[in-house]
Amino acid sequence: MKTNKTVKLKNRGVALPLALIAIVLLLTVGTSILSMGLNARVYSIRDASDISARCAADAGLTKALYEMNQKLQSKSWFGYELPCETNTCLSNCDATFDYTVTWSPSGYTIQSTGNSGQAQRTVSCILKQQSPFDAAIFSEGSIILHNSGIVDWYNYDSGDANLKVATNSTKNGSVSLKSSSIINGDVTVGPGGEPDDVIELKSGAKIEGETSSLTQEHELELPTVPNWFELLPAGDTIKNNTTIYHSGKYSGIDLKSGKKITVIGNVKLYITGDLTLGNSAELVIEEDSSLALFLGGDLESKNSSKINNETKIPKNLQIYGLEGCEDMDFKNSSDFYGIIYAPNADIVIHNSVDIYGSTVCNSFDMRSSGKFMYDASLRDETFSSVPTSLVVTNWREN
Repeated sequence: MKTNKTVKLKNRGVALPLALIAIVLLLTVGTSILSMGLNARVYSIRDASDISARCAADAGLTKALYEMNQKLQSKSWFGYELPCETNTCLSNCDATFDYTVTWSPSGYTIQSTGNSGQAQRTVSCILKQQSPFDAAIFSEGSIILHNSGIVDWYNYDSGDANLKVATNSTKNGSVSLKSSSIINGDVTVGPGGEPDDVIELKSGAKIEGETSSLTQEHELELPTVPNWFELLPAGDTIKNNTTIYHSGKYSGIDLKSGKKITVIGNVKLYITGDLTLGNSAELVIEEDSSLALFLGGDLESKNSSKINNETKIPKNLQIYGLEGCEDMDFKNSSDFYGIIYAPNADIVIHNSVDIYGSTVCNSFDMRSSGKFMYDASLRDETFSSVPTSLVVTNWREN
């Protein structure tokens, strides 16, 4: 009996330390788990604050960009009235943002700081005024290159983004490259469009760059005529040989066969009606001259006629198609150097003419074996008669 009591006492003596060890182990594991959970919560709160702060900083930058574009569109453009905000709340959370816009010779700079709890994030960017001629060809609808048509470029630097041809359309076959046609750059289709469906490549046709779709539709607004033009009475339709030295307003141009209009100096013309060049007629922009043409009606350049920009600088011939300009038909017999901004116009290029410049239109159809050469220097140009916007460049997080 004593032996059994001794065994029981020994078992009790072993069980107590084991119980204590188990309790210590459980406390240690439990504490570790609690610590891990606490750390995970702290990290998640910190990450959430960082994300909120970054979202707030981006929201501030976006709002600053919006405010700057509002100023640009409303013409309330004064360097000393640049927008800024402080401690602005971000919707649906506790984050806030501050932003400032400053000017320097390199352009306008936005700096935006987001705050959420203890987290703070800052982003900045430089704004650039986007040229309306950022693409070689931009069309609301179709772009057609017939057999052996080529789109290429010049006046570009080695680090420049690729040449671009673009459309707002998402319809199948809207961009059609016939046999052996080539685009030496990228092609972008309308938002949500599938490039393989929108772009049609016939035998031997190819696109040297990438294909993609726009993130949002590019709104093509109509150009604006300088206000002082509206106050001028319209002169008669020009039909015969004429030399123009000064800006003016005319009812139309209906140049008879073999006749010529010569532009000397920096001239702006507002043609309220149609512009027609008869067979072998010629519109000449002389050396050291320029022409900005605002066209209220259609344009037809008949067989062997010429629109001859002798400067060979595309920006020295600017053709702006207004609301009533719906057709532009070119049968030029010489190379064309110029830019065309005509959102409502269907442009048709006949004959094997080389075009140098850029165009914005409703549709574009280049027939025969023509060549379209994009002047990449137009990316750095802005034009007062064409609506434009500021875009973000050189974005970085500080």
